[in-house]
Amino acid sequence: MLLEFFTGKVLEAFLVKKNEPNWLMVLRTVMPLGLSYIPIGLACGVLLHAAGFNHLLTALISVLVFSGGAQFLIASMLTINAPMTTIILMMFFLELRYALLGSSLSRYLKGQRLPFIFFFAFSMNDENYAVNYLKFATDKQWKPSQAMLVEHYSLLFWTVSNIVGSLIGSALTINLSVVDFALTALFIYMAIMQTKSRLTILVCALSGVLTIFFLVLMKSTLGLVVATLLASLTGYFIERQLIAHKPESHLLYKVHDPTGHSAMEEDSDK
Repeated sequence: MLLEFFTGKVLEAFLVKKNEPNWLMVLRTVMPLGLSYIPIGLACGVLLHAAGFNHLLTALISVLVFSGGAQFLIASMLTINAPMTTIILMMFFLELRYALLGSSLSRYLKGQRLPFIFFFAFSMNDENYAVNYLKFATDKQWKPSQAMLVEHYSLLFWTVSNIVGSLIGSALTINLSVVDFALTALFIYMAIMQTKSRLTILVCALSGVLTIFFLVLMKSTLGLVVATLLASLTGYFIERQLIAHKPESHLLYKVHDPTGHSAMEEDSDK
């Protein structure tokens, strides 16, 4: 009975009520996302402080970058004294996906003025994109102004969590050797989540070989960028050729699909 009462109260708190203010309705929508930002934002703030960021710089980078992956990348690469050009290039390719995410929302933002589009793109990230895309696709009453408010709420949760994490970090002693492990774990996770076909595994292996080769050849972390570009372009052209000439190739088969369907078959079904 106690569990049912508690569950009912939680659901009641998050259900959208009629005639409530717009800001409160949007806040209810974005609240689960905001709460999920707290632990990750705290960890990011602690790591940024360990990398040498003070509280003001932590707040600034949280607002200007607003990307957990990019901020972890910045903190980690600064810790290992990576060149600034390498950090900027790595961030560019890491965040390039937002061009695709933004284009999928463009049809819902038709008629909006350029300043609105600018600030909307400026504060968009993976999570608030998912919330807004779902709302636009399922709720015909969802407005661009509400989508913008979702982004601002999520930015507020993230920035405050980062600042609090920075304050916590100033009171703790952080072993910076953990930073290298955190960066490695982050990119392993990202690679695993994007592994859909056998071709992806092949490209990952090629990327690893090219990375070692160019790091030794160039004696700079810029070799990471060169290896990433070459591996990505190679994988792209191989995939295009297989789709055009050998759509039944085993390289296109999904890794975790026991039926043996290829990744492209699934995409065509969608």
